[in-house]
Amino acid sequence: MEKLFGYAEEYIEQSDWKTLAALKFCLTSLGVLIGMALPQKCRKCAKIIASVVFAVTYVPLMAKFFRIVLGRPN
Repeated sequence: MEKLFGYAEEYIEQSDWKTLAALKFCLTSLGVLIGMALPQKCRKCAKIIASVVFAVTYVPLMAKFFRIVLGRPN
């Protein structure tokens, strides 16, 4: 697992914002496709889980972004 994280770090270091944006679009599309394939009875649970994951990840990402915009250190 440690090697896998090392490869991911190296990939990010060698990528620009366009590559990372393409990666995010790719993963978002995969998520949509998986969501469309879920049976109707599982969709509500998947929506709840996705909403929680979004909220838990979005808040810290935006907090970091606004710290950068406002010129404040971490």
